[in-house]
Amino acid sequence: MSETDTAFNFDRYRRLLAAADNESKRLAFIHLLIVEKAKDRLAEHVLRTRRSGLGLPAEAPSPRAAPPTSEQASRKPR
Repeated sequence: MSETDTAFNFDRYRRLLAAADNESKRLAFIHLLIVEKAKDRLAEHVLRTRRSGLGLPAEAPSPRAAPPTSEQASRKPR
């Protein structure tokens, strides 16, 4: 999944909110937000499950948490 697929689409939601000019449309908009958040959470869960099934950590380590490479370790601080 690309970053644009999973990113929060502010323009789209802003247009939908602007169009929600009555109670039923506002409730439909809220329902849409809930459903899309649930889909995002399910996709994250599936990804974690697949990673753990492959023996990989559930969460990808951040670049700062990664141990230094041999090149980085051999550098002297300035």
